[in-house]
Amino acid sequence: MYYFNIARDYFECHEVMEELWLEEGRDTLYQGLLQVAVGLYHYRNGNNGGAVKLFAAALEKLEQQPEEVLGIDLEALRQDSRAYLGKLHRIAEEPFAFYDLDIRVLDPELNALVEEYRLHPPQEHEED
Repeated sequence: MYYFNIARDYFECHEVMEELWLEEGRDTLYQGLLQVAVGLYHYRNGNNGGAVKLFAAALEKLEQQPEEVLGIDLEALRQDSRAYLGKLHRIAEEPFAFYDLDIRVLDPELNALVEEYRLHPPQEHEED
């Protein structure tokens, strides 16, 4: 959440989420979330084709999940991701500037943890 919503470091978000995905038995929920981050990373870096592929793959996985999960509003993220993907499909006719997405936190404890990280950012993601 910190890397996605605060630092806007989608590459680092992907790194952290990939570890979590592996720890959680390759759960498609985590994979879908990390693919949204990678989709944003690709688009910000000019890789429109990669962004389209990752957003499409993410939505395929996230559509199977509940509206609220892990203390987040997943439905809002799905809607935002669908809109982003739609814009990416029309980019030749209607170019648009990169913009960040937010994951809306519903759980007060998770929100407090994200705020703590905002106030005291991690130094750097460390490998095990």
